[in-house]
Amino acid sequence: MNEDKQQQTQPTTPSDSQNENIPEVGGGFPVLQYWAEHTLSPEGFKLWKTLLHKSACLSCAWGTGGQKGGFTDEEGEKLQRCMKSVEAISAEIQPPIGTNFFDQQSIEQLQQLTSLEADRLGRWSFPVILASGNTHYQKISWDEIYQLAETAFKTKPERVASYSSGRSSNEAAFLLQLMMRALGSNNLADCSDLCHAPSTFGLKQIFGSGTSMVSLKSLKDTDCVVLAGSNAAYNHPRLMNELIKIRNKGGKVIVINPVKEKGLVKFASPAFIKSLLTGSEIASLYLQPIPGSDVALFVGIQKSLIEQSQIDQAFLQNYTENWPEILDHIRSTSWSAITQTCGISQPEIEAAAQMIASAPKVVFAWAMGITQQQNGVDNVSSIANTALLTGNVGRFGTGLMPVRGHSNVQGFGSMGVTVRLKKEIQQSLEKLLDCPLSRVPGYDTNALIEAADAGQVDTLICLGGNLYGANPHSHKVKRALGKIKTIIYLATKPNLGHFHGLAQQQTIVIPVLNRFENPHKTTVESGNNFVRLNDEGQTHLKNADLIAEVDFLTELAHRIHGEDPINWRKLQDTKYIRQLIAQTIPGFEKLADIDETKEEFTIGGRIFNQPQFPTDSGKAKMFVTPLPQLTLPQPEEFGVANYSRGLVLALMTGRSYAQHNTVVYQVNDKYRGMSHRHCILMNRWDAENVGLQEHQRVTVRGNASQLDNIEIIYGAIRPGSALMFYPEVNVIFNAPVDSRCGTPAFKRVPVLVYTNS
Repeated sequence: MNEDKQQQTQPTTPSDSQNENIPEVGGGFPVLQYWAEHTLSPEGFKLWKTLLHKSACLSCAWGTGGQKGGFTDEEGEKLQRCMKSVEAISAEIQPPIGTNFFDQQSIEQLQQLTSLEADRLGRWSFPVILASGNTHYQKISWDEIYQLAETAFKTKPERVASYSSGRSSNEAAFLLQLMMRALGSNNLADCSDLCHAPSTFGLKQIFGSGTSMVSLKSLKDTDCVVLAGSNAAYNHPRLMNELIKIRNKGGKVIVINPVKEKGLVKFASPAFIKSLLTGSEIASLYLQPIPGSDVALFVGIQKSLIEQSQIDQAFLQNYTENWPEILDHIRSTSWSAITQTCGISQPEIEAAAQMIASAPKVVFAWAMGITQQQNGVDNVSSIANTALLTGNVGRFGTGLMPVRGHSNVQGFGSMGVTVRLKKEIQQSLEKLLDCPLSRVPGYDTNALIEAADAGQVDTLICLGGNLYGANPHSHKVKRALGKIKTIIYLATKPNLGHFHGLAQQQTIVIPVLNRFENPHKTTVESGNNFVRLNDEGQTHLKNADLIAEVDFLTELAHRIHGEDPINWRKLQDTKYIRQLIAQTIPGFEKLADIDETKEEFTIGGRIFNQPQFPTDSGKAKMFVTPLPQLTLPQPEEFGVANYSRGLVLALMTGRSYAQHNTVVYQVNDKYRGMSHRHCILMNRWDAENVGLQEHQRVTVRGNASQLDNIEIIYGAIRPGSALMFYPEVNVIFNAPVDSRCGTPAFKRVPVLVYTNS
């Protein structure tokens, strides 16, 4: 079914759910209630101890902490903790898994657990192994672990790979990539491959730097924020405080999201008394485009800016390349093509353009609704083009700000955990290792799964994360991981990957200390390029057999590589790792003496308050962004022989209110009226137009498999679209990827929703 034609018969205004249990505003007193319940509970002492510990927040990249104190952000503002902090800490201070637990629970039984149930098993407190032919995890000694790991890594370098998340430290990340590259392997897959790789790739090719160019201080000075493809009210609550401040001083917020999220319309922040009592208006304008059509929307904004004579011609001439080609492309693109592709009317687009043009300073922010698309890089480029056309780059209070997810996911990229290593870092590492690095292209996460499924990977080490749960096509991922001979997981808590992502010969789980328990000082990087120093800590787990990630990686590297040219065991003192980082990673020079100075810092060369960029020409390089060709399959293409009622929709996968990455803390989502995780959020018109009703149970089929007994919930979602919860829905689809960076299109999954009753 062609979506252009489909949109002509659908209502232009999404209908709200009539569920009376949905709050009128996001945040508010329920957040305070959650805090009270947890901080006054039996776990309260451990919770407060951790909240006050001088270490960075475990949750999102907007987190607080470090040397300024547990509740303090990089600008020194106090009382900046959010509910997600408490959720993450509460999960980490759980009791240990019992020593006899795995004697009683087989792998088959553990595979029946949900993400929430797996997380609630408690903390990993002793190392275990599942050997081929066994039905239960069994304890294993450290000597055995090192022997098995050393043997597993002594294979062809191209058959060894790693996967990582942003849970760990810069020091562990640097060690991981150094160990792998010294081995001759560039297979450094990372969770960012699945989410923000288009941001890094796109910004790098345009500006020469792949991270946010907006500091927190700069954000506070802006007059308008364009927030696209983000549900910050759920996933980055502290960002909401900044949006409230911007609105309070008369600024504007334009929200672009196919789902009208309660917290992005109105949010009650406990940080402000008035906001807590009455709620704060967030969106000045809320646009709900067709999933995957963001390029068309931004080209429409650009076209309107040109027609309103609101582009900064002098800025384009002085500070950008390829701008004439961009203007030609915009002018030659018809309004009918734009509006039919994105589903937003010309007057609405013109209103957004006027709001941007009238603001002296604009910040453009986005998250995975923009990047998890088949044209994610084009989406990022189209946002950048809009900023450049209006001169909203290279000035304080302006710029581009990808909103990162995990608390140190950006730090891993900075440390060289990437398949696209910067030339400067490559040269520094070659000098450090006294040998050339391999030029064989490495596997990103999608390529890693494909290679494993083809039998081309023997050994995999996972530094945090949930490789099984985070990828689309769960059955394929399980099969692919099952062809790898040895998988080693370093983890603090169980997740579904430890029970489904099992190796062919041996799966080893190594229990590690988390950020606030670590016996070493470590550092992390925020999404706004700010480096935090974490103090040492102690674990609450008594008589547990845990290890610091740095200690494990250095010992493993020593056994693999010996002492030439790196004395790996010396690096068990993280001070020496920081000195190596300062020598090899541009912008991290201050890390060399941070142990003495305690000076946290903003990484050099990334915040652009002048329109001078680290490209070959010193100018920003603009790219033409073609409109996507968006169509949906015909119902018969899903291979369903007979059904009584049904329709094809563009499904978005998303997190629930109380969820962090693949970790689920609560089964319900009160802000969307979804009381459990086996729901599909639909527009009322879509459902009733084909004879379906709210709370009816349906089958949802993708291109890989289907889920049955899914409950329909009505919501304020774009007609022709739907939303289901990740990671559970991953099983039904095999997503296309952006060919430039391998990120899957989680936010546009064609599905057939049907019933036989």
